[in-house]
Amino acid sequence: MSLGITEILLILVVIILLFGGKRIPEIARALGRASYEYKKAKSIIKDEAQELKSAIEDTVEKPEQYDPSKDTVRPEN
Repeated sequence: MSLGITEILLILVVIILLFGGKRIPEIARALGRASYEYKKAKSIIKDEAQELKSAIEDTVEKPEQYDPSKDTVRPEN
């Protein structure tokens, strides 16, 4: 199912009638920001997952180097 020119124009007319010409740029900007934030968060999560995967693989490959007593959080000076 594809949209033709007529259907696209009809959708645009309905959007203009519902939101008005002044609100459309605001809505487009908000959608752009939301898209940017989504991509940024997705990238951060992907990087953190890769780091976690690498850390787990290193631990599994070299279990003799793992020392649970060194996993404590130490305050910064």
